[in-house]
Amino acid sequence: MITFNQLMIDNDLKKGIEKLGFDELTEVQEKVIPLALNHLDIMAQAPTGTGKTCAFGLPILNNISKIESNEVKSLILAPTRELAIQITEDLRDFCYFKEGIRILTIYGGEAIDKQIHALKKKPQIIVATPGRLMDHMERKTIRIYKINILVLDEADEMLNMGFKEDIDFILSHIECKHQTMLFSATFSKEIEKIGQTYLYHPEIIKISNKCLTVDTIEQKYIITEENNKLEICARLIDTRNASLVMIFCNTKKDVDEVTSGLMQRNYVVEGLHGDMKQMQRDRVMARFKGGSIQVLVASDVAARGLDIDDVDLVINYDIPQDDEYYVHRIGRTGRAKKQGFAVTLVAKNERNRLRNIEIYAKTKIEPMKIPSLDEVMKVRMKRIIDNAIIQYEEHNDKKYSNNIKNVLYQKLIEENIPIENITIGLMLSELSLEQNLEIDENNLYSFTVNTQKKKITRLFISVGTKDHLNKKQLIDLITKRTNIKDDDIKQIEMHESFSFFEIPTKYLEECIYAFSKKIDGKKIIIEEAKQKPIKESKKKRGGKNHKKR
Repeated sequence: MITFNQLMIDNDLKKGIEKLGFDELTEVQEKVIPLALNHLDIMAQAPTGTGKTCAFGLPILNNISKIESNEVKSLILAPTRELAIQITEDLRDFCYFKEGIRILTIYGGEAIDKQIHALKKKPQIIVATPGRLMDHMERKTIRIYKINILVLDEADEMLNMGFKEDIDFILSHIECKHQTMLFSATFSKEIEKIGQTYLYHPEIIKISNKCLTVDTIEQKYIITEENNKLEICARLIDTRNASLVMIFCNTKKDVDEVTSGLMQRNYVVEGLHGDMKQMQRDRVMARFKGGSIQVLVASDVAARGLDIDDVDLVINYDIPQDDEYYVHRIGRTGRAKKQGFAVTLVAKNERNRLRNIEIYAKTKIEPMKIPSLDEVMKVRMKRIIDNAIIQYEEHNDKKYSNNIKNVLYQKLIEENIPIENITIGLMLSELSLEQNLEIDENNLYSFTVNTQKKKITRLFISVGTKDHLNKKQLIDLITKRTNIKDDDIKQIEMHESFSFFEIPTKYLEECIYAFSKKIDGKKIIIEEAKQKPIKESKKKRGGKNHKKR
């Protein structure tokens, strides 16, 4: 395994990396950095959380000398303002010990006049969202004619968000010779077309889809009814004794409803979604990072690119709509080799979706029981008692203490009320037990996948010769989307509108999952083939004795 000290980069950058506690390179860093340092164009297919920023960031920073011109030397395009801000923060961390590097983030939602003023400081690196960069280009407040390095980060996400025309506009205005690095979780036809149009003989890098989650994250799921989800969130927060919690929802409406529901239960909570102004989002994030908010409820778009350490618990209130988002979400916990905990709440009809996520991330998500009300009460009671002791030790004012003692004395002696009654009553008033007592705490649904004893499986696929495919092209179609090798595909039988083939059974789930989404806009059905009928000739044994007489 290569370490950062072995890289041919500036010593000040090595010191910055060491300060961050990085030692060994991730797979994407090990493959990209040497090529990038040699100024080659690169197309890298790498999922979220694989260390891409460091992979392109170090070569960019290494390319800038201490005595540098006042022109923009490197441009990094990112799909969202949050990711752009995070990339900027990471780059500043990497070059902590390297003087003279000026980095500016450009994004929508911030006053353009403020950005124009910041541009007067002549940044060498600009990290930008496409739309706002185009605004500056049209105003001629940013000129990118002489850049040395261009990075397209999360290119697939930029296309999904409708930035294709913006990207074409920006890239067509870079007329000088430069190095381009493109990073994408998937390689669609549109991504490949961008590579063919704007990159020069790029090096193609594909990061092997090993387990995309880390060992330090304990992953669980709970099968539950929709109306019990908020209650389960509250119980998980309490029983895990979590200081920082992130809850992910699929819609802005759910973000608002979950935030409101937890507020009513006296949690210190804020929501984060795309309809909020940037100033509001920055304020919420600052409070959460500072620890003054215990729970952050967020949508995927708003949370994309956020870098938050020390999150104790991640809850997927909704199962994510995209498999990649699962990895992105739970990666908020278990950072810096610390232990993390992630729980996904799953409706009964969503169990197959959870299985797809397991196949995609190559991980195992285990079932867990809903924390019981008794567990919750014990945790809350202990917290109330501990807080009461702290209050007594830190704020024991004689005046108030004497008043409290007098009132207690009156209740205990004159009114003959037992101390237990007072203590239990005070505890109950603080417990906020509005829980739905009808929740079935032992209702643990699990699912199992039938294990195949046979070693070879025959599959049906809904493409054939009418789709202009031959056997070799069919093999290519399968191997490009799976880890199956050419030699693993046997007994191919092609017909006009469908085909059959055999693969090792260990690849069955991966193969079916790989075709679960549309390919180039077309839905391809792939499933285990029905058993071939036994031919009549094979049924006949014993020659003439089986013939009709």
